[in-house]
Amino acid sequence: MLKRVFTSPDPGRARLRFAARAVLGIGLAVVVCGLAGTSLVGAVIGGLAALLALFTVTDATVRGQAVTTALLPVVGLPVLAAAAALHDLPVARDLTFLAVVGAGVYARRWGPRGHSLGVFAFMTFFIAQFLHATTDRLPEMYAAVLLSVATAAAVRFGLWCYERRVPAPVAPAPPAGTGLARITTRQAVQATAGAGFALVVGQMVSGERWYWAVGATWWVFVNTTSRGETLVRGFRRVLGTVLGIGLGFLIAVPLAGSAVPTAVLVAVCVFGIFYTAAVSYTWMMLCVTLLAELLYGLLGVLSPGLLALRLAETGVGALGAALAVLVLLPVTTHAVNDAWIQRALRCVHACTAEAAARLAGTEGADPAPRVAELEQLLGRVRLSLAPLVHPLNPMLGRKRRARRVLALLDDCAREIRGLVAVAADPEASHDARLAAACWRVEAAVEALTGGGAVPARAEGPHAAEPALVHLHGLERALAELAAPLRSRSGSPLVGA
Repeated sequence: MLKRVFTSPDPGRARLRFAARAVLGIGLAVVVCGLAGTSLVGAVIGGLAALLALFTVTDATVRGQAVTTALLPVVGLPVLAAAAALHDLPVARDLTFLAVVGAGVYARRWGPRGHSLGVFAFMTFFIAQFLHATTDRLPEMYAAVLLSVATAAAVRFGLWCYERRVPAPVAPAPPAGTGLARITTRQAVQATAGAGFALVVGQMVSGERWYWAVGATWWVFVNTTSRGETLVRGFRRVLGTVLGIGLGFLIAVPLAGSAVPTAVLVAVCVFGIFYTAAVSYTWMMLCVTLLAELLYGLLGVLSPGLLALRLAETGVGALGAALAVLVLLPVTTHAVNDAWIQRALRCVHACTAEAAARLAGTEGADPAPRVAELEQLLGRVRLSLAPLVHPLNPMLGRKRRARRVLALLDDCAREIRGLVAVAADPEASHDARLAAACWRVEAAVEALTGGGAVPARAEGPHAAEPALVHLHGLERALAELAAPLRSRSGSPLVGA
């Protein structure tokens, strides 16, 4: 886990800039709320609103990010008003909370914007429970949310908009479907049912902090698709919470809300959340847990008993998510694995064709966007295969096959990047053998995605032409993929 965070590549220092900008934006938002005369509660909700605005908005273009950020208060303020109005009506409050859970997950069908607005709506209701929001506090909370989102937007789109200088990432669309065949619809049903279980059992554990269990269930479903992904994410959430609570006993409890050291550690936690989110959910949850403990210290309610209660509620929430995905409309790991791997292989096909066209001098041929798409798809493949390569997976055969698939797909990506780099060189020539090599690569992809026989690799002396070297390496990786991708019966399969 340590190695994954501190040795994971950070091309262009994207994660570092993402985290540093978050600290700046959230810090400025809290300062603006303080200058506006808000109370500590107002500053806390303002800081959390800025955190969400900087963390959850992931549209592909800067313009799309700006539109989504502007829509956050449109969604969040009515939810905040509903949570405050229903504060003293437990049944209505609980039913509304579950409706927000279901709507928030269902909104993911509309892509990154729907996902961002759904997360903001859920977290607004959650924060209202965290801060015991009532209608008399609404004006101050409204002002804090609006000021903080505006400040975060000013930092993100004005002061430090590094996205303008880098190509827009290609966000792979989720697998298609209609009705209950659509994964987002099934997950909305699962998340609502799991949250209902967490709400009921969480209230039995604590009538005051029950919302922690609902929050744990919600976040287990974020960025997951299959049953296996959800279970692994639940395990990592519990592990991160345990580690964070251990740090809380060592750091947050002794501080007891002391302003200056708490503020410094809050900034460190914010940086950790943003810096580790892309590479380790466990580390991110450790930072989130410690951040929550520090905020409770500022509010004067932190105690060892509260930390133990948080662990219990997190366990309830993870159990609710696990029961929901195992029993109710399960989405199998195999189906998701197969879909993402096939999409990655087709993208390899497209990258090769574009690079070959570029080498041949075809005007307008540009493989760079396809390479960016391939990186995104491989990220999804790694996520979908995470349950199979997890250390606690007892199915050793499938674990070995899954690791082999990941290694060979990484080989494919490396050869594609090398091929594209060669194609970008204006001095590169088009070797007559490239067409044959590209045909074999395309035929291998078609065979892997369609169930046919992978064509034999080219034999002969080692190629000296750089483009051919990468194409032959790609052929080798695709040929070797046939064995782990197929079961003994010959069907494309990575895990069931």
